[in-house]
Amino acid sequence: TPTKDRHPSAQVLKIGSEKILIDCGEGTQSQLMKFGIKQANLNTICISHLHGDHYFGLIGLLSTMSLYGRTQAMTIIGPPMLKDIIDIQLTASGMALNFELIHIETTMDKHHTVYQTAAFSIQSFPLQHRIHCTGFLIQESPKERHLNTAAIEHYQIPVATYKAIKAGQDYNSPDGQTIPNAVLTTAAASPCSYAYCSDTIFDPQIVPFIQGAHTLYHEATYTNEHADRAELYFHSTAEGAATIAQMAEVKQLIIGHYSSRYGQLDGLLKEAAAVFSPVDLAIEGKTYTIG
Repeated sequence: TPTKDRHPSAQVLKIGSEKILIDCGEGTQSQLMKFGIKQANLNTICISHLHGDHYFGLIGLLSTMSLYGRTQAMTIIGPPMLKDIIDIQLTASGMALNFELIHIETTMDKHHTVYQTAAFSIQSFPLQHRIHCTGFLIQESPKERHLNTAAIEHYQIPVATYKAIKAGQDYNSPDGQTIPNAVLTTAAASPCSYAYCSDTIFDPQIVPFIQGAHTLYHEATYTNEHADRAELYFHSTAEGAATIAQMAEVKQLIIGHYSSRYGQLDGLLKEAAAVFSPVDLAIEGKTYTIG
């Protein structure tokens, strides 16, 4: 039964060739090196809130990137005060980064898309914690349809039109015939989605924002035995996390952010599994497949 890490407040999400760092607790860069994740491949960082276990590793990571010669811009999505904190730390240390920091502020008053690239989009939504805190829904961009090679050969479709056809267009032949796209292609797999809900009370209001996600990460700091502490400190129980997964009809649940009072984690897993399946524990260094 796993007992460590108690508090894995940093995750790396891989989408194709893109890597997104979600939260950046103390020691994140040493863990990236330990597990063979290259810092140069990180171009987007999401910070849920400004409690130290979720961002104290950020300034060290950015400084190391700069010392290693990074010049590519870094997009950081997080609370409004985050940029000021980074600027103060850089000024106090007399350091200037070699690369541009693009800061996108999260807000507590709405659910919205905060960032979009060709490969993915990131939505932010408010969580109920002791300070400004947001969750994230990260979605793959829709994939191109697959060519139906038999139909392509049968209708002698020119190679030059493949890109437009995969994007969804019909084919108009020189003799005026229209070949429907549905004949020439097959549907691609549905885009995957990952919902990240860090520190929060049990809050059904977030369900519409994560509805149908392939994988949900939701904090589960306590078991029901300590539900009073969960309420007091604005955290969730394992049962509460599983109930949110059930209500949102997600495909998979991962729980984490465990209180150090639990010497073993099987009680948390058992409590969640009684409500929702499949469920897994967030464990340091473990890789999970989404979708």
